[in-house]
Amino acid sequence: MSDSDTRIPTGAKERRDLIILGGGLVGMTLALAAARAGISSHVIDRADPADLVAEGADGRASAVSTASWNLFCNIGLGKRLEPLGCAIDSIAVTDGMKPGRIDFQPKPDEGTLGRMYANRDLRIALFEAAKDEPNIAWHVKTEAVRRDRGPHGVEVELSDGRILTSSLLVAAEGRQSPTRDEAGFSMAKWDYHHRAMVTGLFHSKPHGGTAWEIFYPAGPFALLPLLDDAQGRHRSALVWTVAEKDAKGVIAMSDAMFLNEVAEKMHGVLGDIELSAPRMSYPLRFHHAVNVVDERLAVIGDAAHGMHPIAGQGLNLGLRDVGALVEVLSEGMRLGLEPGDAQLLARYEKWRSLDSVMVMAATDTLTRLFGIPGRVPSAVRRLGMGAVQRLPALKRFFMDEARGMSGKLPELLQG
Repeated sequence: MSDSDTRIPTGAKERRDLIILGGGLVGMTLALAAARAGISSHVIDRADPADLVAEGADGRASAVSTASWNLFCNIGLGKRLEPLGCAIDSIAVTDGMKPGRIDFQPKPDEGTLGRMYANRDLRIALFEAAKDEPNIAWHVKTEAVRRDRGPHGVEVELSDGRILTSSLLVAAEGRQSPTRDEAGFSMAKWDYHHRAMVTGLFHSKPHGGTAWEIFYPAGPFALLPLLDDAQGRHRSALVWTVAEKDAKGVIAMSDAMFLNEVAEKMHGVLGDIELSAPRMSYPLRFHHAVNVVDERLAVIGDAAHGMHPIAGQGLNLGLRDVGALVEVLSEGMRLGLEPGDAQLLARYEKWRSLDSVMVMAATDTLTRLFGIPGRVPSAVRRLGMGAVQRLPALKRFFMDEARGMSGKLPELLQG
């Protein structure tokens, strides 16, 4: 770890190009991508990295799109991550396991639809790379207690008294970003009144690299393929959406009762099941910052936009933010501009605004469309799904969206 706790006396100032608040998946990816472009950063995180990567601390998994995988490879993480991810070879989408499903499967020469990674494995790879990177000063178990932005730069005071300076402040603190809120960003937001139940499953049948998205009126039920464990047991990640009014009851269930409910919704597609990870839950809400920049400030990842996990695009949208921001900053710095230049931030905002709105609107529409109960809506949905199944051009569009290969891609996300 490039731990500046031991290098910078209290009250001293060290200037770097960026101060990144939040060293999670998106924040640390930004630091590494920026470092590869010769851009230095302070990364500040209140957590202890050892706690974040402890065995059993986080049972969540993330879908990494083809574009996001390109980003990880382009910043030197490909070899570390290659053996840890499970390829998503196909996606099966169904309305309650009734007839009329869609099967998304790319051609053999097109690669996968993405890869599934345990969040813990992603964190370990990012943290190991960061500790050896001289362009990253990593400040852990501390937080910003003062953030000052002005015409001449940024100054941040940490809870331990140290003072850091930079040209640009980047908020990557997640959904509850205090920096975003302190800056007074306007937000579009609403509550879905649903909760995601997240865990991992062992199952007797192999998943064959297939991700299942099963839609029920109460919410989607996703089974996402993971690599077999060291004992050869088949594994998948589960994201089960339940109505908030039912969530307390589901959380209170014993593991045996929980598994019975899950098995009923799976219709035996993966055989017998048992838990492979801790059960977690979190409320599902939509939020989108109307603007993502201010004076010497850029907001990225979940701090800028949070959506329903229905399409697994949350992390990928944040990584597109990373690619675009690094490209804009590095091009500007080559022209002699500093990272906090208002022209560069305006270009970043313009680039990301349309893409993020389109992805979030599509996700929200899908959530509402499949949440309409009743036989007639179900029949209409299955009719539409059948049409998509029969139209190669339409299937190609949806697959490109899932792989993150549509629209104007930052260079780091290209193959």
